[in-house]
Amino acid sequence: MEWAPSYTLGTLKSDLIAGITIASLAIPQGISYAKLANLPPVLGLYSSFVPPLVYAMMGSSRDLAVGTVAVASLLIGSMLSEEVSAAEDPALYLHVALTATFFAGVFQALLGVLRLGFIVDFLSHATIVGFMGGAATVVCLQQLKGMFGLDHFTTATDLVSVMRSVFSQTHLWRWESVVMGCGFLFFLLITRFFSKRRTRFFWVSAAAPLASVIIGSLLVYVTHAENHGIQVIGYLKKGLNPPSATSLNFSSPYMMLALKTGIITGVIALAEGIAVGRSFAMFKNYHIDGNKEMIAFGTMNIVGSLTSCYLTTGPFSRSAVNYNAGCKTAMSNVIMSVAVMITLLFLTPLFHYTPLVVLSAIIMSAMLGLIDYPAAVHLWQVDKVDFCVCLGAYLGVVFGSVEIGLVVAVGISILRVLLFVARPRTTVLGNIPNTMIYRRMDQYTAAQRVPGVLVLRVDSPIYFTNASYLRERIARWIDDEEDQCKEKGEMQFQYVVLDMGAVGSIDTSGTSMLDELRKTLDRRGLQIVLANPGSEIMKKLDSSKVLEAIGHEWIFPTVGEAVAECDFVMHSQKPGMVMGSGAPHENLV
Repeated sequence: MEWAPSYTLGTLKSDLIAGITIASLAIPQGISYAKLANLPPVLGLYSSFVPPLVYAMMGSSRDLAVGTVAVASLLIGSMLSEEVSAAEDPALYLHVALTATFFAGVFQALLGVLRLGFIVDFLSHATIVGFMGGAATVVCLQQLKGMFGLDHFTTATDLVSVMRSVFSQTHLWRWESVVMGCGFLFFLLITRFFSKRRTRFFWVSAAAPLASVIIGSLLVYVTHAENHGIQVIGYLKKGLNPPSATSLNFSSPYMMLALKTGIITGVIALAEGIAVGRSFAMFKNYHIDGNKEMIAFGTMNIVGSLTSCYLTTGPFSRSAVNYNAGCKTAMSNVIMSVAVMITLLFLTPLFHYTPLVVLSAIIMSAMLGLIDYPAAVHLWQVDKVDFCVCLGAYLGVVFGSVEIGLVVAVGISILRVLLFVARPRTTVLGNIPNTMIYRRMDQYTAAQRVPGVLVLRVDSPIYFTNASYLRERIARWIDDEEDQCKEKGEMQFQYVVLDMGAVGSIDTSGTSMLDELRKTLDRRGLQIVLANPGSEIMKKLDSSKVLEAIGHEWIFPTVGEAVAECDFVMHSQKPGMVMGSGAPHENLV
């Protein structure tokens, strides 16, 4: 409804070129990623036909190219293989995979309908960098099976298990697969390097996977390499997506497995798709609605699960090709779907001789681009905690499993949030000479202390998690200030001004803390003064009687007015007289 009414022939030309370009990438990638999920290769083509049509109608991104992704495929393969064997019971495995896709779609759509997209935000940038890098490493390690031509391989994804499986079968390595795999991997990496150096030749890298499939298939067909240890795809069913609503498995033994897999893969697919969509929207200066995107992703996966498709989202590599090809609207997804439809109807027999080692090379070349070394170095230079989050995610995926890496990364991120909330910053403010401005003394060298007054700023909401810490921290600031006054022989300070400007909210534990702090200061002969509390804070303090205990005359709209009042009272020597206890303070209260 947004782009269709103003669609022009010139726009169609741009989308046509982009759609054909991404189709040349989607076909080999779809087949490769389906194998990665331990699913029939034709499902990768099915998943590049129906979901893009749904997204073209519902999605808000103009640049996102929808299809299967390696990380989600690996997650589905590793999680389902723990309880269901794709080799021993392929029909059951397929049914559980389609059911997991259905649950992923329902979960994604619900997040959008209920506007709960903030859940995806728990996957921070550092988390995604580490997780994607670890997943890419694991995917590359899994492709060693195809590169060495091994028939039996571990279902585990951790580094130790994979290396043990590879090097315990050195006598079964096939040099033909090694030579062909390394050759095509080198070809794919060279084309990517060339396209990065010469951006106008982006299509060289985009067409390289399909070219590899064609060349590899011709080599096998001419040399009969399948009789010499080169494994091939074999028969691919011709025809469009068959309906699969009756294939969904909601029986008790496997329903929880499908639900768990669907939720985890759904969150990962959402995070990747929305992050990619927002990145390209920023380049073209338009906005995408995160909740609408979630509904679009959820709908296309629900529809996909009913039409023999497994989990899809917006992969970065395909979307980057779509963007570089000059796409204008989501019509490029429709054109890609048409190209895949033609392939399914007429061209699937041509993939019979496609060697699996070429598919492994395609996956490895795509995954190497997801290991973002510069981003990890940047995290180390900027924020060591973020680097630890990234490293924890990476090591968790590589030495544990994809699920463990995800849990470690999210756990560290949540721990960091809790640490910031539980240990908020408190700083001493000083006066900029000849002004009513107060700034942090550790940041502004010109800021000076006000004799007799200690000004403190609290830089977070006050909750039950940090109330005790803030009370102790403020008490330490007061002790330090008293010690400095004694050392310098200065006048003992009489007022503690709390700048509440950054305190966005407060709970009952926070109001109790302020009341206890007031009582403590009263016993020490000090007066607590509040500056710049928000209206919500004032209501809480008023309803809890803390405001009445402190005194309305000791609540001020700015730090400058609070300190001026304290200074006036100290110099007037008449504590009962409070200047300005009329209109300004009454208005604030």
